[in-house]
Parts: sequence; structure tokens; C-alpha cells
Amino acid sequence: MKKEYDFSTAQRGKFFNKNADMNLPVYLDRASSSFVVRLARQRKKDISSVVNDLIRGDIQLARVMQ
Repeated sequence: MKKEYDFSTAQRGKFFNKNADMNLPVYLDRASSSFVVRLARQRKKDISSVVNDLIRGDIQLARVMQ
């Protein structure tokens, strides 16, 4: 690493995109991961679809319980 960097010609926000979607990584514990993987295999779906289906179900339950 250099001791000093020259930012005099830098452009602020050059790569910023206000419409960009962020995909945040989600880390499951071992038991949850095993369950989701098993369920995905049974349903012949990818893991992301199964997790999204489970979360959608939880959202519906949470709305009903409000």
C-alpha cells in the first residue's frame, strides 16, 4: 500500500447507481441450511426459491398476527 494517494482527479459517485439492486448474502446455521437443502431437493427447486417461499410464508403469518 502506498503511503499517500492522489485523489485530485477523482470523480465522486462515478459508479453510484440509485436504481441498483443489492443482493445481500445470508448465512444460515448448519441445521437451517440442511433443512433448506433437503427441502430444495424434494421440491426439485433451487435453494434461493425455497428460502424465498419460506420467507413469504412467514411474512403472511406476521401480517395476520399484527
